[in-house]
Amino acid sequence: MADSPADSPADLQLAVHHHGNVHTVSLPAAATIADLSAALDELLCIPPSHQKLMITPKPGLLKAPFKDPSLPVAPLASRRIVLLGSTYSEIDSLNAAKLSQRARARAPPPKASRHIDRQRAQDEATYTFTTLLPLPHLPNSQRSLDFLARLRADPGIKATMRTHKWTVPVLTEMDPAQHTTHESRTLGLNRNRGEVIELRLRTDAYDGYRDYRGVRNTLCHELAHNVFGDHDRNFWDLCKQIEREVAQGDWRSGGRALSDAEFYEPAGGDDGGEHVDGGAWTGGEFVLGAGSTTTTTTNPGGGTGGASGMSRREVLARAAEERLRRQREVRDEGEGSS
Repeated sequence: MADSPADSPADLQLAVHHHGNVHTVSLPAAATIADLSAALDELLCIPPSHQKLMITPKPGLLKAPFKDPSLPVAPLASRRIVLLGSTYSEIDSLNAAKLSQRARARAPPPKASRHIDRQRAQDEATYTFTTLLPLPHLPNSQRSLDFLARLRADPGIKATMRTHKWTVPVLTEMDPAQHTTHESRTLGLNRNRGEVIELRLRTDAYDGYRDYRGVRNTLCHELAHNVFGDHDRNFWDLCKQIEREVAQGDWRSGGRALSDAEFYEPAGGDDGGEHVDGGAWTGGEFVLGAGSTTTTTTNPGGGTGGASGMSRREVLARAAEERLRRQREVRDEGEGSS
């Protein structure tokens, strides 16, 4: 029976470089490249499938499965042999890292903290625009409702409402045709120190909507009428203060003003026929949706209801009921989480 390479005299010494170290491999004179690969597996724990032998000069790069496994290694004894490859333990560590990475990728994202700032939630339920009313007889009333909802949910507007502790029962849109003359266009109205605020959302031709930031500035102006009726110095100081608070509270703009322009204050001269309002209005019976079929309303809780032909007193009563309901929800939610 022929002797195996392990039983043959070790008369061939090969120097193999790996990770900066030189390892001497003893093989029989008739050993092949496959024998060398097996010996490296036993000596360095590098599986043949992961071995790459860079032999210079020729034959260059050799790796399993070898094109010629019977290639004798005796002629390679005088050449430089560099082994590239990872050990079994390194391979296991790499596979474990891949599995861990895949597991993290499949894992659901962490849930947001359920911490509730009860006082803030209570304030936002109280100091807000209780009811939103688009005009149903105009086209795209849903878009108007979305516009009003965006204003109510604006972080800057919410912040200033909490700061000044303002509750406005009704925020509604203004019909441009009813507030446009040859000389002027009214952009907003505040009735009875914050019972109802009207905003001009639409363009004069009813073919689109005005710029959001411009309408938001008009809302700041009208909120100032909750305190001051006349356009005196006290009013303009408060108006500019509100605009600054809205800009600083709007986290989407980084707490900074959206431009380098000064906060809006109409000049004393020609204003191009456009003005915010003629001062706060008082008195009068404000009928919403008169002459139309249905007025869609929405509240902070997401509910809707009809408001066709409702008087101001009825609207305010509904708004008060909704505000109480919201406060109860916030209180019950806080008690449930404690």
